[in-house]
Amino acid sequence: MPAAGSNEPDGVLSYQRPDEEAVVDQGGTSTILNIHYEKEELEGHRTLYVGVRMPLGRQSHRHHRTHGQKHRRRGRGKGASQGEEGLEALAHDTPSQRVQFILGTEEDEEHVPHELFTELDEICMKEGEDAEWKETARWLKFEEDVEDGGERWSKPYVATLSLHSLFELRSCLINGTVLLDMHANSIEEISDLILDQQELSSDLNDSMRVKVREALLKKHHHQNEKKRNNLIPIVRSFAEVGKKQSDPHLMDKHGQTVSPQSVPTTNLEVKNGVNCEHSPVDLSKVDLHFMKKIPTGAEASNVLVGEVDILDRPIVAFVRLSPAVLLSGLTEVPIPTRFLFILLGPVGKGQQYHEIGRSMATIMTDEIFHDVAYKAKERDDLLAGIDEFLDQVTVLPPGEWDPSIRIEPPKNVPSQEKRKMPGVPNGNVCHIEQEPHGGHSGPELQRTGRLFGGLVLDIKRKAPWYWSDYRDALSLQCLASFLFLYCACMSPVITFGGLLGEATEGRISAIESLFGASMTGIAYSLFAGQALTILGSTGPVLVFEKILFKFCKDYALSYLSLRACIGLWTAFLCIVLVATDASSLVCYITRFTEEAFASLICIIFIYEAIEKLIHLAETYPIHMHSQLDHLSLYYCRCTLPENPNNHTLQYWKDHNIVTAEVHWANLTVSECQEMHGEFMGSACGHHGPYTPDVLFWSCILFFTTFILSSTLKTFKTSRYFPTRVRSMVSDFAVFLTIFTMVIIDFLIGVPSPKLQVPSVFKFIPMPVLYGVFLYMGVSSLQGIQFFDRLKLFGMPAKHQPDFIYLRHVPLRKVHLFTLIQLTCLVLLWVIKASPAAIVFPMMVLALVFVRKVMDLCFSKRELSWLDDLMPESKKKKLDDAKKKAKEEEEAEKMLEIGGDKFPLESRKLLSSPGKNISCRCDPSEINISDEMPKTTVWKALSMNSGNAKEKSLFN
Repeated sequence: MPAAGSNEPDGVLSYQRPDEEAVVDQGGTSTILNIHYEKEELEGHRTLYVGVRMPLGRQSHRHHRTHGQKHRRRGRGKGASQGEEGLEALAHDTPSQRVQFILGTEEDEEHVPHELFTELDEICMKEGEDAEWKETARWLKFEEDVEDGGERWSKPYVATLSLHSLFELRSCLINGTVLLDMHANSIEEISDLILDQQELSSDLNDSMRVKVREALLKKHHHQNEKKRNNLIPIVRSFAEVGKKQSDPHLMDKHGQTVSPQSVPTTNLEVKNGVNCEHSPVDLSKVDLHFMKKIPTGAEASNVLVGEVDILDRPIVAFVRLSPAVLLSGLTEVPIPTRFLFILLGPVGKGQQYHEIGRSMATIMTDEIFHDVAYKAKERDDLLAGIDEFLDQVTVLPPGEWDPSIRIEPPKNVPSQEKRKMPGVPNGNVCHIEQEPHGGHSGPELQRTGRLFGGLVLDIKRKAPWYWSDYRDALSLQCLASFLFLYCACMSPVITFGGLLGEATEGRISAIESLFGASMTGIAYSLFAGQALTILGSTGPVLVFEKILFKFCKDYALSYLSLRACIGLWTAFLCIVLVATDASSLVCYITRFTEEAFASLICIIFIYEAIEKLIHLAETYPIHMHSQLDHLSLYYCRCTLPENPNNHTLQYWKDHNIVTAEVHWANLTVSECQEMHGEFMGSACGHHGPYTPDVLFWSCILFFTTFILSSTLKTFKTSRYFPTRVRSMVSDFAVFLTIFTMVIIDFLIGVPSPKLQVPSVFKFIPMPVLYGVFLYMGVSSLQGIQFFDRLKLFGMPAKHQPDFIYLRHVPLRKVHLFTLIQLTCLVLLWVIKASPAAIVFPMMVLALVFVRKVMDLCFSKRELSWLDDLMPESKKKKLDDAKKKAKEEEEAEKMLEIGGDKFPLESRKLLSSPGKNISCRCDPSEINISDEMPKTTVWKALSMNSGNAKEKSLFN
């Protein structure tokens, strides 16, 4: 790719050794960085930063695909004339078009893109001083820097680069040496090959060659080695202990060097395909905890920059090895090296070289340039990749942000697939937002039209995996999953069972819930979808049981008999629904209905938990106005009732109780209540003696359970302990909370109300279950968009969160949608609290019809952002299908027209865009490769390059 100030050869040079061969593309050897910047200028040019694209997890198609054809070392054209025409045409292509063409080339075994781990090492070599390469930064997905003061790794963050350093990097690749597909087995051979090319193109004398070679072969010191040396064996953090104990089988007993002879097949070698035949790996110096984060089959990209006092101009080289080679001691982790970028220059420009190295390392983590680097056949391909990268960056204004702030990595990174697709406007990919796909989809929710047709298809889909679900469970690795699922099933069953026992006055309690969950869970696992599905009591079931029990109590019906009839009818109706594929109707239940029902359940959870706690004040009353000085005078005794009612008299008669013979003052509270006595004294309440400790202790248990459950659940995102420990604590949050509170309650000894079951669960305090109930209600509110929209009513527009639907839907329409949903929620609560509560489940289904009517108030686009789209009529589907087919046909015609203009290298290659003769009058259509030479920064770099060349010729 021609550029101002470049001095590129007409063709590609070849350099051969007896058993080695590499593609050499050599540019000018000028002093491209010999610009004397003042301190203010260096600080000034870094105030403009570029937002770098987020790296995306590589797709599986990158790994180990075999193709027969090898890469050619020359251009893409098969003849000289074709090559000249191709170069002339490609000179006018946009970088995106060239990159799309490069990525469309066939892959062979040696050019299949792999995951990359990039490491930046720096050196400062001065006369009389001992120097070594020091690791200063690394990139797996995001940048991590070595903190000089703390001697540790920083948190991963999104790299921000100066535009100037990216231009300098581009200049380095234009004027430096590019060696593609080099065959070498050691860093010594790589150094000799690079220096040989430098001697051919510049005045590198023998003394300078020796000095530079000595610098390249200096020892590499990695951060994990320094960290291990500074550790005191006794004083360590728990996180470091967890790292050190990871994978102990990878080291020998004494932590010495492990060679292939002693450990022929370690996990490390198998994972990353390391060939240790020539370079034994000292695993005692490897950070095994970090090694686990390296993807399988990953390769290394080493960036080496630094200062050498003997040099008066920089030496730049970009090397791609073929095949990748494990260079012992070069990389922090023992994985084979594929790429090397070397920049050595005069003393005094260390910070400048550092920024260029960061730019090189960061651009290697970009998904598109990463693939281009693997498939590049010449220098111009790499330049096209950099230009395409520059065309996609987002500029942050220098006066509106603080460059010292590190940007946290996003939870989800955008896909870069559109950058690989032809036909997308250059530089506009990042601004395209996809419409949300609303509604439920999938073959499971499609009507078959046959009796039990959906069930038959479900069995066919499941059959190939049925036995593997049980065979896979025989592994010891599943033990943790078994324990987790057991606790995950037991916690809600015990919680809901205890609350259900109170709601039904003991008709159905924890024992019945546990037995029912066990039986249905076994049956479902044997005959239904997945063996790991969790079944048991849930919030809606508890709400329905309470409504049903109240209905039976009001109309003097047998609750258990009616419940059995409901269960039998439910089973029959389920069979009918399965036979008629009625599950396809689920597509009509959108987010509007789901959120209304979920919000109601959350509110019921919170309301019921607090109501239960308040009810304890009646069962365990306290003396509100007691005087501490009169505590010795307070008493409460059982006495004979002065005016017994008929019920009491009948009880005494039936049990042959002679009241005159009973020592009423000696009776306990329970005995007094059983014999219908009365409590008398200054420390007596309506139902018995005051119990000041129980209510307060129950409140402590209640709120502590809620707070502890919430804290442990969010422990996964904390900064303490290793990831595995944090995940385990978060997964078992509710179980650990219940267990902890049971132990505390037992140690304190206050007689709090317990779960009424004849088993080990009788030690669980009921306030603890109420606290879990409150936690489940509050935590479920966080994932409901309805409550986020409710908060918008009290927020000024400038303080509202950047919700995606606020970008596309007017605020008044958002409020209207929320008000309708709130009205439906209030009506559901009124029905639930009224005598008509038995029809509560039918009212939930009525929300589907309310949502259908809302199609008249909102546009289809607005509903796609606020809710899911409901299925259209059959006629609408046919019209959409015809419209889509017509658009596809027009697109194919456009491709055919384009195909006549552009030659194809093979059936699998993308069309190579031809020469664009027409003048670009539209300002939105620019070629960044053409515009870059017009910038002042690029002209300054080119002018400096030209002056250095002239100086070199005269010398």
